[in-house]
Amino acid sequence: MTLFSSIVLGVIQGVTEFLPVSSSGHLAIAEQLFGMDGVSEIPAFFDVLLHLGTLAAVFVAYWDDIRAMVLELFRGIGDLSRRTVPHPLPSARRLILLILVGTLPLFLVLPVKDAVEALGDNLYFVAGALIFTGCLLFLCDHVAKGGKTERDASFRDVLTVGIAQAIATCPGISRSGATITAGCLAGFERTFAVRYSFLMSIPAILGANLLSLKDALEYGIVAEEIPLYLIGVVVAAVVGYACIRLLHMIARRGKFGGFAVYCWAVGALTLVGTLVKNLGGV
Repeated sequence: MTLFSSIVLGVIQGVTEFLPVSSSGHLAIAEQLFGMDGVSEIPAFFDVLLHLGTLAAVFVAYWDDIRAMVLELFRGIGDLSRRTVPHPLPSARRLILLILVGTLPLFLVLPVKDAVEALGDNLYFVAGALIFTGCLLFLCDHVAKGGKTERDASFRDVLTVGIAQAIATCPGISRSGATITAGCLAGFERTFAVRYSFLMSIPAILGANLLSLKDALEYGIVAEEIPLYLIGVVVAAVVGYACIRLLHMIARRGKFGGFAVYCWAVGALTLVGTLVKNLGGV
């Protein structure tokens, strides 16, 4: 691990975690189409830290929401102990429930997690998934603007977004692109669709890292590389925060078309490149 690679990996993590371009799809293309073996082989403990760096970006960007939800969680526990329920529910408490319900579909992916990850070995699938992501982003620009927020979004609405997040575990489908589009289709106000997408990423990122932490510790930690790891984490957090702000600006303007064109172009080039490579090997 060098300082340069730590910074580059931090930038890549910060950008691909939030911008709707699918990091898993790009890694699969780099490894298989361009022969960049090992491009995704980040030291396991560093990979966990990088994800925690982008999680820190979410906490900074949405600190007011997170603080309100934590306070409301304790108030809710107090209400349960007194067997009372305020009407209407405070918006922060509703947001907690909406995030929990929206996260449920991810549990359906756990039994087939290995099979889903193996789809990254099929570049035809990855190319198609990127083209599909582009279609989602194009649709997001043209769907009628909604006005729902945490005050009036229903459990059915957030389950729709949660299903999109579960589908986006497939390589080549962008998590942020799928969830933001699903939110807009459900009638969410555009900036709330982005906000909900990133707040919903908190349990998803924490859960994924808890599952991988045991393996990361088993691989071991190189003590002398910890300062480099921390630099990468800071870079991932700063870049991730900038990307969150960028997506909010794009959502307000309804201009995801540039990302759609990019995904279409990468998907089409991947499809053509894979065909040429396979025909050349015949």
